[in-house]
Amino acid sequence: MREGSLDAPVRHKLDWQDPDFYDMEKIEAEMHRVFDICHGCRRCFNLCDSFPRLFDLADNSPTGELDAVDAKEYATVVEACTLCDLCFMTKCPYVPPHEYNLDFPHLMLRYRAAELKAGKVGFAHKELVKTDRNGKLGGLVAPLANWATDTKNGLTRPLMEATAGIDRNAALPKFHGASFTMRAKRDVPVVNKDAPAYGRKAVLYATCFVNYNDPNIGTAARAVLARNGVETEVVYPACCGMPYFEQGDLAKVAENARKVSTELGSWIDKGYDIIALIPSCALMLKFEWPLILADDPAVKRLSEATFDVSEYVVDIARREGLAPGMEALPGGVTLHIACHARAQNMGLKAADMLKLLPSADIAVIERCSGHGGSWGVMKENFDIALKVGKPVARTTAKNDKPFVASECPLAATHILQGMERLDDISTAPARSWHPIELMARAYGLGTP
Repeated sequence: MREGSLDAPVRHKLDWQDPDFYDMEKIEAEMHRVFDICHGCRRCFNLCDSFPRLFDLADNSPTGELDAVDAKEYATVVEACTLCDLCFMTKCPYVPPHEYNLDFPHLMLRYRAAELKAGKVGFAHKELVKTDRNGKLGGLVAPLANWATDTKNGLTRPLMEATAGIDRNAALPKFHGASFTMRAKRDVPVVNKDAPAYGRKAVLYATCFVNYNDPNIGTAARAVLARNGVETEVVYPACCGMPYFEQGDLAKVAENARKVSTELGSWIDKGYDIIALIPSCALMLKFEWPLILADDPAVKRLSEATFDVSEYVVDIARREGLAPGMEALPGGVTLHIACHARAQNMGLKAADMLKLLPSADIAVIERCSGHGGSWGVMKENFDIALKVGKPVARTTAKNDKPFVASECPLAATHILQGMERLDDISTAPARSWHPIELMARAYGLGTP
């Protein structure tokens, strides 16, 4: 056995249909094994709050070791995990194929799956992750929904905090009356036949966030691709299931995976590439779905045909070359690399993409923003999320560039909230950007 694996990380399939997967006694035994290794290593001490909590449990025990820690206290470690996957992908020397076989995020996932199966997840938490239903309802009453969720609303936000557990100070996504799929039918961009990449065809998997909460990301992506000769279609069968995944509801994730992979598979048959617009969704399609439905050929095929949007643009630049016509972005960009983009193991594709802009001035931040999807907006987590993300907010403020971007829109908004709370800056930028929106702006494609 070597001290630390020198091979590429390998993940095992999730045996979520095996009753032992939900056996809490067996889960806690595995947690003790893994936590004891983590306690002796401590390389992940600064990634998130899970590891400081774990190390405090051991250090403050009578023996200073895990053997004196009650397994029931392990729940506090699980609660702080955002499933960002950075410990597995970037830090841990003991991931498979190492003999220790350590996969910390998937162990946290297994614990949550057991808690869900035991009925220990509250009603409000289960309702919050129903993004398709919530997005449709929010879109029908978008002005009212956005008024109610505004952090300045002293009437509704305290009520939401009391009933749903959402911190009154956490910024929440906005809703739109016209979803991205609606806009895509109405506004079809003209494909540039003179572009070097003319002839490519791609389906934009809209994702629940872009479809209901930020259609401008999708519009920008479609415009950039059309300028570069790519014919696009917009398809949205259902959410990728990441919000359910965070709660351990693997059956629901599998249900959505089957539905989405079946519909997108028909487009693959017609020669279309698949592009996911949000990195968490690309991660699900590429990596997590094949571990949940390891024997499903449609899921495997989709995983092999899926690109992250930044990855796809960089692929065009490398293979055919980009269409001319971009202008520089004055003052430069601070770009946060989303955790779920890094977990795709594809390199810093958003940075590579923005460096294609003329006179590119890109300051890259490779550190967790602290948000963690639906985790970071909850009352018990919001202050922790700000603490974890404070170094990112401080570095962004120090860079003092007019454009702040992240592939994860939730992370970008969270970074701005963190900047607003720094003592030594007076203001944060008025808005944040997705990298593809900045490329559209550089092309002069109408992004405000």
